[in-house]
This record gives sequence, structure tokens and C-alpha cells, in this order.
Amino acid sequence: MTLLVTGATGFVMSVMARHWLDSDPHARVVALDAAPPDEAARRYFSPVADRLKLVVADVTRPETWTDALAGEEITEIVHGATITPISRGTVAKARHEPEAEHPRRIIDVNVMGTVAVLDFARAQAGLRRVIYVSSGAVYRAHGPDRAGEPLPEDGYVAPRRLYGISKLASELIAERYGDMFGLSVASVRLSSVYGTMDRATASRNFRHVPNRIVHRAVEGATRITVNTLDAAGDYIHAEDVAAGISALLRAPTLRYGVYNIAAGVTTTTGALIAWAAEKFPGLHGEVVDAAQADIVQDAGLTGGMWGAYDISRIVAQTGWRPRPVRDAFDAYMEWIRTQRLG
Repeated sequence: MTLLVTGATGFVMSVMARHWLDSDPHARVVALDAAPPDEAARRYFSPVADRLKLVVADVTRPETWTDALAGEEITEIVHGATITPISRGTVAKARHEPEAEHPRRIIDVNVMGTVAVLDFARAQAGLRRVIYVSSGAVYRAHGPDRAGEPLPEDGYVAPRRLYGISKLASELIAERYGDMFGLSVASVRLSSVYGTMDRATASRNFRHVPNRIVHRAVEGATRITVNTLDAAGDYIHAEDVAAGISALLRAPTLRYGVYNIAAGVTTTTGALIAWAAEKFPGLHGEVVDAAQADIVQDAGLTGGMWGAYDISRIVAQTGWRPRPVRDAFDAYMEWIRTQRLG
């Protein structure tokens, strides 16, 4: 039994691959990625390297990787290879539009890469399930209709950027392949992910707020400048994401085609800084003009993709639950303190 993970030398999918191997001493993983593992990935995978096969190839060119997978008896697939062209965090970065640099490549990898993986999947006789890793970027910026309710999987979908558009398109393509070829397929929509192995890579250079706060703290900063302490997000640790995806992979059947994976609650920037200050005395948040702030957020973005996600569907189906946000954040601070990733 072998799990194929695409995008597996990057951030979330490297954690997925390691979690799968750690949870079963007999499991094997084939890790497919366009980029070879960097030093952080090599170090991270070293305890399980004997059960991990690395294939460096472009997911959009199956002729470069299908032969390497011959005879692997792939039983599950987690397709996470993607380009994430997001630029936020400071005023200067917010003015930059990374999607405009290589729009065709974004669509090619995020959509046609999915088609290539699905074509491979339907040829695997022993395949049990495919999980497509989507994003909360498919949601609109407002909703649900009743204030205070978490965002459900049904409705409120209206992406306006190529990243979200490509993720939604791939969700629909995956669903259709499942119908046509009898595949057990589901998509997972992730909220704002941070955690183990969160670092800049060739396909993703965006750092969520928890990442930036903790790195500033570890670097010895005494203050973190922000334009607001009240902005919030549904922040989930990558290890909890991996556990959620694994639960869906192992479920006997899946009742839905899409599942949110999130903390299910929002946490403010002020709360994150306060938690960090307990580990790093002297640290504090200081509200300044946006032009001078280390972290720039819009406190008015409280609904839709920016609010809390409804996770009742995956909880009812699998019993999975994420750790409390504070526990996960504390674990992340300790990991960064010991690893000092770039």
C-alpha cells in the first residue's frame, strides 16, 4: 500500500507525507514534486527516508514521472501540487500582483496538473481514494447570510483571482472524473495554514500571520508593528491538516465531495502576539500607520473566506478534530525555536 503525494517537498504536503509515514510503520509514500528537496525537507524526511521515494518531475508532464511510479501499487493519492501566487503583508507587497507575472503557468499547473494526476489515477487498479487539496480561496469574501455562523461548504463560492478560480475548476474536474470513472474522490478546502515546514519555496512564498509573528519573536524583536490588532483569521496548523486528510483517506466511504479543513474559529492578531509574548517576554504589538507596519491586515474582512469555516462535515464523517488553536500555536513556536527555518 503506497500513498502518492504531489507537491510533497513543499509546505503542507511535506507534512502530509511525514504524517502518513509516522502513523503507520508499514506505509510507503511516493513524493512527486517539481523541486528537489531542500535542506529543510531532507532533514525533515530523514527519519522515514527508507519508506519514502522521491520523484522530481513536472506534474503537468506525466511522461516524465509515470514510468518512475510503475509497480508502486498506489492505493491513495493526495494531490497538492500547486502554484500559490499570493502577495500580502505590507503595503508595498499588497500593490504587487503576482498572478500577472505567469498567469498561463498558474492555470497549467493548478488545472492541467490536476487532470494529469486524475488520468494517472483512473489507470491504477488498486486505487482506493483521491483527495484533491483545494483552498478557502474558492469562497467569496462575505457570508454566511446569518452573521456569526461558520462558513459551510455549500454555497458562498465566488473566486475572483486565478488561484481560487483554478482551485474551483480543479474541484469540479475531480468530481467529474470520479463520476465518469468510478473513483472515490473528494476535495478539501483549507483555511489559513501555518506550522511545521512553513517556509518560502519555489511555488509558495507567502507567510501567514502566525509565521511572521513567531519568526519576529525568535529573531529577538521586542515589538511587532501592525496596522490593527483586531484582524482575524481561521488559522490551522499543518499537522492538523495532515491528520484531517488522513482521516478522509481512511474513511470507509465519503458522503460528500467537499470538506472544509480548518480550526473552525477565528483568532485575532492581537491574541497571537499576546500568546507569543508569554514565550518571549518583552514582545508586544504596536499599532502604526499601514505604510510603516510589519503586518498589514484589513480588520473589516470578517466573513466568507476570511471568517471561521464550518468543520462539522468532516467531524461527523471521521471524528477528526483540530487541536485548540492556542495549543497548536504553542507547538509551532517551540518548533520554530528549535528549527530556525528560513
